[in-house]
Amino acid sequence: MAGPEPENPPAPSPATPSPAALVLSQPVTRAEVERLCRRLGALVGGPGPGSVAVDVGGVRRPDLTVVEALARLRLTARRLGCGMQLLNAGGELRRLLAWTGLDEALTAPAPSGRAPGPEPRGEAEQREEALGVQEGVEPRDPAA
Repeated sequence: MAGPEPENPPAPSPATPSPAALVLSQPVTRAEVERLCRRLGALVGGPGPGSVAVDVGGVRRPDLTVVEALARLRLTARRLGCGMQLLNAGGELRRLLAWTGLDEALTAPAPSGRAPGPEPRGEAEQREEALGVQEGVEPRDPAA
């Protein structure tokens, strides 16, 4: 009598890729922002779905330059069709982001259902034709 057949172990599922990580540390200067955006683009590897994590644990004294850098990084990620997550954000940075109104904008997921790449631009607004210049009132004209 043969015993039960050994079960075939399930095939390992592909691991969910962890987001690419970019580390920010003090001091963050305005001159460094463009370099950080290029590094983020290299980490992501081009347009496509995914997410990038920005570790801000090394930022001890956040200021508006850090907020500007994070906003530009978020814009770069969005243009690449990626989401962005902040890691290790301290209370002071969170308060500063809330104060500037960027707390939700910096951590919102990338819009879905849209092809990756540059954000679509609207068409130029069509203006109404000028109807002409209204006539001025002459002192001798009778009232209508």
